[in-house]
Amino acid sequence: MSRAIGMIEFKTVSSGVVAADNMVKTSDVELIEAETVCPGKYIAIIAGDLSAVDAAVKNAITQSGENLIDSFVLGNPHESIFPAIYGTTHLEKVRALGILETFDAAAIIQAADVAAKTAIVDLIELRIAKGMCGKSYMFLTGEVAAVQAAIDRAIEEVGPKGMYLDSSVIAQPDEQVCKSVL
Repeated sequence: MSRAIGMIEFKTVSSGVVAADNMVKTSDVELIEAETVCPGKYIAIIAGDLSAVDAAVKNAITQSGENLIDSFVLGNPHESIFPAIYGTTHLEKVRALGILETFDAAAIIQAADVAAKTAIVDLIELRIAKGMCGKSYMFLTGEVAAVQAAIDRAIEEVGPKGMYLDSSVIAQPDEQVCKSVL
């Protein structure tokens, strides 16, 4: 059995709640996050066996209509994603700092997963559309070359869908900046 996560993102709360309900009724999955995010969009994240998550997300997409913004299914998500989402990542030092922004919530999780699997980096935070008018961002750290490789690969992942907004890599960020992101 392969562990997976899946996500749906909708333009309206009503459509999102209906889709979340459809996902958990379709397959044996756990609803691990379901909430309204800025600007009145709705996201739901599920976890479970890969085939169950895939079936649940596909069903939600089929039933969604025109209010679906984005969705994904990730098999074997990187273990650092959830601490970064919940703000529980503990790091002593930020070496190089990578920042990537997307226009939607689903794209940032996909970008973070591929970034963390590309190079030896630590995800610091994933801000998923809360207080961002629907945009999302991630912070990650590591050696400069690793951070740049991770950011470059994340851009390749989300760019073709038109969800990439901006990114930067800061070599040796000032201590004051580091304190603000930790």
